[in-house]
Amino acid sequence: MQRNAVSGVPLSWEFSPVIVGVVLNHRHVMSPIEPGLIVLHSNRMEVLRDGLVQWLAGHPLDPLETDIITVQSNGIAQWLRSTLARTGADGGPGIAAALDTPMPSRLMWSLYRRVLGEAQVPESSPLDEQPLTWRLMRLLSNIAGRAVYAPLQRFLDDDADLRKRYQLAERLADLFDQYQVYRADWLADWEAGLDHLRGPGEPRALDADQLWQAALWRDILADVGPQAAALGRAGVHERFVEALRHWQASQGRPDLPRRIVVFGVSSLPRQSLEALIEAARWTQVLVCVHNPCEYHWADIVEGRSLLRSVKRHQQLKPGRPAELDEDSLHAQAHPLLASWGRQGRDYIALLEELEDESANQGSEPIPFMVAPAFAEVDETTMLGALQDDIRGLRSLADVKEAGRIAAAGDSSVHFHIAHSALREVEILHDQLLAAFNNDPELQPDDIIVMVPDIEQYAPYIEAVFGLYGPEDRRRIPYFIVDRGPGQVNT
Repeated sequence: MQRNAVSGVPLSWEFSPVIVGVVLNHRHVMSPIEPGLIVLHSNRMEVLRDGLVQWLAGHPLDPLETDIITVQSNGIAQWLRSTLARTGADGGPGIAAALDTPMPSRLMWSLYRRVLGEAQVPESSPLDEQPLTWRLMRLLSNIAGRAVYAPLQRFLDDDADLRKRYQLAERLADLFDQYQVYRADWLADWEAGLDHLRGPGEPRALDADQLWQAALWRDILADVGPQAAALGRAGVHERFVEALRHWQASQGRPDLPRRIVVFGVSSLPRQSLEALIEAARWTQVLVCVHNPCEYHWADIVEGRSLLRSVKRHQQLKPGRPAELDEDSLHAQAHPLLASWGRQGRDYIALLEELEDESANQGSEPIPFMVAPAFAEVDETTMLGALQDDIRGLRSLADVKEAGRIAAAGDSSVHFHIAHSALREVEILHDQLLAAFNNDPELQPDDIIVMVPDIEQYAPYIEAVFGLYGPEDRRRIPYFIVDRGPGQVNT
């Protein structure tokens, strides 16, 4: 769907995932590197990847320009680079050069510095998590005797080796770092002496045992100095948005990259989305959204009343009522989507909401286009049937009525019970060997293995996968990403 840049009237576009390249190359949508916002939705990461590869190949930047693709993990970045480095039907141009794949937070800070100037925005903020940890280590030594800090002081009693103080400083630095991104409004109120929490309805006063949070934030700002708030992430973000919103053509083009891609990120905070949408006034922003369902599903989970989605980007499922009472919401959706889809739902709803807000602000509306590229899934396997039920927004009653029976020997979904992390990795190795044996076309770089904590599993991965030499048929090439710098031997 595309919005006319003058009238704001939504125009409907229908596209097939098979021709996703045509979706992004339609001559009436936008020229190759024209500023604006493009949102590509698909239920398959492979479709998003192929669409991105076609877009980059068909609309290359100048030879000395760098493509910026922000991702949420180094594993996804490696997967994209591998695709671009391959040639053929499933590959890219055969080279992955001039490509930067920063995490969202690093990308945002670099954009702030480029637009506002390096003199106005330091390379790192004194309120970033790491420097804030050590600042809090010092500040926590001075809280004794202050009644507001009694909850913290009770924790810090009997701390001769300062281990508790460091642990607390580390946790609080992470907490305030998250607040700067997700709840900058709370911090602004606390700075002004308003000890409450904003939310739906009227602000709610902080509980007595939580007043230390507001007091500690004011102590942090006082310790940093008069420019503390302006140097924090929330303050810099506010200046960035205002600068772009009121930027005049007579000032020339702001120092922004000509193209920014957001690929497969499961969720972005409001702050980051605001920055990207405002940047779209001057640069081309392509957002590739992994969306499991092709129909509107923003109201199938708890908190429907908190959403303000205008329901324009995704159609309602045929036969589904336009409005449902709360008791009927779960009956109209797949239970897994209702249970586990909250983060994705909120991300998509927030993206739509900010598009609406930005269209009514600034000197010119932001041109944008939404391209649905949903692919049908092979229903002959248990995994495929599950994915297709979610894509089609089928309720549990619909699934039961279909009466599918899993085929004998279907191995698309496995559950294994293991007594240790080492045994989990051994099972994984055995299952991968079986998969390679059953599918000669399957390659190691077609596989991504995800774990909740890579540092916990890395030693076992190295022990199991590194056991076999180059000549052993049981050897599986592997590469571990997302490890901390202190955990890697160089």
